[in-house]
Amino acid sequence: MNTTTAAAEANVTVATIRTWCRAGVITATKQAGRWIIDTASLAARIAIGKMKRPARPVVYSIETMTAIGGRRWQKNDMDRVYLNGFETVPGLELDHYKSGNISYATLDGEKVSNAEGGRLATAVDKVYFDAADGKVYIKWGWGNPRSLDRDEIASRIFTAVRTAVAAL
Repeated sequence: MNTTTAAAEANVTVATIRTWCRAGVITATKQAGRWIIDTASLAARIAIGKMKRPARPVVYSIETMTAIGGRRWQKNDMDRVYLNGFETVPGLELDHYKSGNISYATLDGEKVSNAEGGRLATAVDKVYFDAADGKVYIKWGWGNPRSLDRDEIASRIFTAVRTAVAAL
């Protein structure tokens, strides 16, 4: 069977089939520069893919938020969990001089200017979970980055919180 037929049968892309062939995930041989895939091996791989466990639902609660490193705060009728570890934009890495100034900044592994790193670092002031309505909120800081807008930053932060809670 060729890669196109295998991809259609497995409901994946041709590139995925080629990767499986190179990695030895499925039994395949190359003839005249093309992969010839063993159908029994592909059927076994498809069966393994169907055995995946369903994803657990992500539940936001005071317990889960404190489990991922949040600190609970209560005053009057407010009950919040502040997520101090999520104030930094996910994907941002900063190195600092001894003076505290930024010496090197990267976003998703790509170099950005030190000034942009500072703007990204100060874009978010606080991230907290409000127990009253069960939602995560972002209090924006004074930084106004050029490389990411607020929607992208919020998406990254909410994804990071969701991933951390799902990993519990």
